[in-house]
Amino acid sequence: MRWTTCRDPGDRPSFPPVVAMHAVKIACELPDKLGRSLSQWDSHEIASQLVTSGLVDAISHDTVWRILNHHRLKPWRQHMWLSSNVPRDEAFVAQAQEIVDLYTRPLAPYEAVLCTDEKTSLQPRTRRAPTKPARPGDPVRVEHEYTRKGALNLHAAFDTRTGKVYGQCHARKRQVEFIQLLEELDRELPAHLTLVHVILDNVSVHKGKLVKKWLEEHPRFRFHFLPVHCSWMDQVEQWFSILQRKRFSISDFESTDDLRRKVMEFIAEYNRHAHPFNWNTKSAAKVMAWAERKRDEYEAAKTAA
Repeated sequence: MRWTTCRDPGDRPSFPPVVAMHAVKIACELPDKLGRSLSQWDSHEIASQLVTSGLVDAISHDTVWRILNHHRLKPWRQHMWLSSNVPRDEAFVAQAQEIVDLYTRPLAPYEAVLCTDEKTSLQPRTRRAPTKPARPGDPVRVEHEYTRKGALNLHAAFDTRTGKVYGQCHARKRQVEFIQLLEELDRELPAHLTLVHVILDNVSVHKGKLVKKWLEEHPRFRFHFLPVHCSWMDQVEQWFSILQRKRFSISDFESTDDLRRKVMEFIAEYNRHAHPFNWNTKSAAKVMAWAERKRDEYEAAKTAA
């Protein structure tokens, strides 16, 4: 049955409740289920769907928005989540607590804690016309078109107590390149540091045979792997966000060699005023409370299943 608007002159158009019911039903379905090639709905598309399905002759997206707002529905928004197949159990909490302790407890004079990771696919993107600096009334002007000239991977380590950054740029991301970073750390870190904790994620580059052999030959280094899906706990990721904002908000380099040189210059400049990030016991407690809450949700989901 097709419904039409009912209104008196000067009144806002209204529809019977069945139209609102169908709008809500559409919003609570993924578009692909209804044969629409969309990633998610918005009020315009739901209005169009109501018309296409023959339910109404016409309906505005504002009307659809008001219906959905009344039902607290916002299908145009999205939020990432992890299924109950990803455990948040005692082992997860213990692993997270180990990382938090390394960040917050006083270190012995012979200890250091460093976070490592790779920032991949750094591209020169040489602009076809020179980037122009700001002028009164005009922002920095960047040519839209660019030329691709390869890519680099930044292997970096962040000292959690001093804020100092160690970094190398390589064309590839393999165990060989990761070991080169470890060799630099072994050369640069003072000999009195006989226990170097290295926090890193679970990618195969960090766990291969070559890396294991290197660790056997360098016993002062001890690896601590992050819990799965917890790369946000790696402090070098915080530093990567600084690098992205300050050096790569405009990607315009002459070549990969130019990119490498300027990244290393940025690291040198950063290290002149380096400082640690403030992971204190209060922030650690928030992390652990979050982990325990997720563990309880996981256990409840297992019980329900």
